[in-house]
Amino acid sequence: MKVPVPYPNVLCGSSSITRRDSSKRSSSSDPEDAEIVYLKDNVAIHPTQSVIEAISGRLKLFKQGSSLFMTWIPYKGQSSNARLSSKDTNLYTIKAVPFYDIHSIRRHTPTIGWQYVIVVLSSGIAHPPLYFYSGGIREFFATIKQHALIVRSSENANVFLVNNFQDPLQLPRSLANRTPSSSFPDSPSEGNLENKHTSEDDSSGSIQQNNKQRQKNHDPARDISIQVLEKFSLVTRFARETTSQLFRESLVDVHGPNEKRRTNWASKDHQTQETAANDVEIASKKVPVPSDPLEFDKLSLVWGQPRQHPLELQEWSTFLDSEGRIVDPDAFRKRIFYGGGEDNLRKEVWPFLLGYYSYDSTYAEREYVVSAKKSEYETIKNQWQSISPEQAKRFTKFRERNVLIEKDVVRTDRSLAFYEGDDNPDVRLMHDILLTYSFYNFDLGYCQGMSDLLSPILFIMKDESEAFWCFVHLLEWLGPNFNRDQSGMHSQLFALSKLVELLDSPLHNYFKQHDCLNYFFCFRWLLIQFKRQFEYETTLRLWEVLWTHYPSEHLHLYVCVAVLKRHRDKIMGEQMDFDTLLKFINELSGQIALDPVLRDAEALCVYAGENGATSIPPGTPPSLPSQDASIYQQQDDEVL
Repeated sequence: MKVPVPYPNVLCGSSSITRRDSSKRSSSSDPEDAEIVYLKDNVAIHPTQSVIEAISGRLKLFKQGSSLFMTWIPYKGQSSNARLSSKDTNLYTIKAVPFYDIHSIRRHTPTIGWQYVIVVLSSGIAHPPLYFYSGGIREFFATIKQHALIVRSSENANVFLVNNFQDPLQLPRSLANRTPSSSFPDSPSEGNLENKHTSEDDSSGSIQQNNKQRQKNHDPARDISIQVLEKFSLVTRFARETTSQLFRESLVDVHGPNEKRRTNWASKDHQTQETAANDVEIASKKVPVPSDPLEFDKLSLVWGQPRQHPLELQEWSTFLDSEGRIVDPDAFRKRIFYGGGEDNLRKEVWPFLLGYYSYDSTYAEREYVVSAKKSEYETIKNQWQSISPEQAKRFTKFRERNVLIEKDVVRTDRSLAFYEGDDNPDVRLMHDILLTYSFYNFDLGYCQGMSDLLSPILFIMKDESEAFWCFVHLLEWLGPNFNRDQSGMHSQLFALSKLVELLDSPLHNYFKQHDCLNYFFCFRWLLIQFKRQFEYETTLRLWEVLWTHYPSEHLHLYVCVAVLKRHRDKIMGEQMDFDTLLKFINELSGQIALDPVLRDAEALCVYAGENGATSIPPGTPPSLPSQDASIYQQQDDEVL
């Protein structure tokens, strides 16, 4: 008798597999407000490599609010084998796993046999392979793509990365070398998370760029991907052996032992490749493109004002009274909007734009604020600095955040002279500020992408305490971008969809026809405020323009619309689908001229008027929340 081989429990844990009763083909556990978006029967797992010990059930995807969940519930009383009791069957139930807790999904399509997927959580715990007896795996992934951000890994073409804010910026890495002839890359290769900035001659000499290529074998992001793939390999090895065993048994039953010997399924399994038939082909010829209903070029000339030269020191003094107060804040913000500020003025100007300094504060009052806030910062920082090694052993959240921050800061803007080199003290300052912020706002903590937001602030302020408090004020606006339920991002993407519908209905209809209405291709633009779309100096100018909140606090959404409209003919003419569009958007990095886009965005905002404002839900970042509402949503797994 063959000894059953159990599912490798090295990756299993009680956090992902729960015991529960279920009724066949029904579930009463769904929340009342849940919307079922995908449902598939005859999805099975195999606890052992035996065809008769399959456990069939129902796979379901449902939405509650803006979050997507997955469940798999076995049918009741189906086990016909003594080794699998009802208790064993219920052991494998997957109960309402939120997609923000899922790191990756592996898909496998053997030449002969059932397709299956393996779901791995952010913690590294993996669910047993789910076999689709009746097909439906493509619909499964298509549904996920409509409601969550999922892209194919550059390390392994069968692995799809789910964006759960633990690594939201690996998107361009995953699609860096995707070929335009298929939906996903056939020959994945290493991308680069960091933008390649060219040297820029700045009058103050403060921005110097270094284009040295970093060693791939020391890339922390790649190391993380490899660790996940190693975990996948353990589960996949079991799944492959199971599939092989299942079909050996099936062939013995159907064809007899002689037919069984004709093909070695296990040896052929690793030769399986995704074919072009599984992907949507891109039209090779351009098609007629509907005209722009706004006559965009004329609109910008009518409504968009010309850009001005940056604010200089002499002009800056005219905005201040004798005691240092800004006399006309609206005129000041408008001036920054149209021209920005010179680099040597930003250290004075940015604290006003971010709300760290009050517009009506005097020189003396600002000196007091700096002193008092420095003392407060040191108090917060001392909270984690005073943690002993013994305490740290019992403080999991502290250890996890510290490790994540350490990995992120060493790959943030290292091409800049300010951050380059080993043992750079400014890199250490960035680490300290981010870790201190995780204690200042323990509910939100640290998420990847925050280092991208802090880097320019520290570069300009060049003071640890002042950079920290400016960063705090920025996250009062942008903190919801990092909510684990993705509410802040979904709100902005929804608003962007409505603005495109208002300002370019043919383009909106095109996105609708090509399953692009979720606008996830603009995800990174919004998450870190176009940080990786422009060269560093240009990003500084864009940010100070956005921080003026003139003519709208949501100008960044109109910037998105402006960029999309500038490329509408190429997008629609080449019939780009979601994945091709995602790659195209990523490749725009460093190719966007800021001044014309800002002029276009202003024109679109003025033209949209009240209709545009009402298209944006209240509280959409960077709107400040109401006083009785919390900026951040506390996550139950973040409580000590």
